[in-house]
Amino acid sequence: MMAGAGSAAVSGAGTPVAGPAGRDLFAEGLLEFLRPAVQQLDSHVHAVRESQVELREQIDNLATELCRINEDQKVALDLDPYVKKLLNARRRVVLVNNILQNAQERLRRLNHSVAKETVRRRAMLDSGVYPPGSPSK
Repeated sequence: MMAGAGSAAVSGAGTPVAGPAGRDLFAEGLLEFLRPAVQQLDSHVHAVRESQVELREQIDNLATELCRINEDQKVALDLDPYVKKLLNARRRVVLVNNILQNAQERLRRLNHSVAKETVRRRAMLDSGVYPPGSPSK
């Protein structure tokens, strides 16, 4: 275990800050450090989900077109295997999209919880009120 872990943080000036204020300062700094990465990940997931929806629509259009071509052909072309492959690909795209949607929702809830906890801790620090059982200033 690291010496002094959890008991002190360092202020912007390099001065150690002890107790709950130090932990809160560390937690807030860590959250601010991670926030851009979380927001970037969220925007990338959103972009991937949009492209998945577009891909699913293109697969649907292609499957419909292949069925129409198959019906219009005078010579019997067996396009059914290709249509089945497209529909299978569409099913996988939908599955990946659902997984991404669930991950994005969890990320959104986590981000909301972190923001809520940060506001609560800032309010506690500003008012000088600490939860029961925590060391006083």
